[in-house]
Amino acid sequence: MQNRVTPDYIADLEENEIFVFGSNLEGSHGGGAAKTAHNKFGAIWGQGVGLQGQSYGIPTMHGGVEEIRPYVEEFIRFARSHPNLIFLVTRVGCGIAGFHDSEIAPLFADAAEVPNISLPDCFWSVIRG
Repeated sequence: MQNRVTPDYIADLEENEIFVFGSNLEGSHGGGAAKTAHNKFGAIWGQGVGLQGQSYGIPTMHGGVEEIRPYVEEFIRFARSHPNLIFLVTRVGCGIAGFHDSEIAPLFADAAEVPNISLPDCFWSVIRG
């Protein structure tokens, strides 16, 4: 399957594109990709999870990888059920949250089979092995 790679920098979105970012459960979008999501793509202050404007929050600041996993699984189900949207996943959890690509990327392995999900190139490198 051909890789769908999220650009390293996203300044604008097409009407059907969704910016997927790492959040916190409180929805305090004060830094990193969360701040970009809030300032540019409609992320709602106080909402840490799910679709909001042209963005989708995945909480990454509340625990380890196993605490993040259910939110990633929920995101992948959501993307599958919305094939008309293109989801541009950023390096969720690999900025302020402090995880490494090698820890987070495997959570997105099932996304490789979902044609409307793009992943960062570094996630693809981990998933492909």
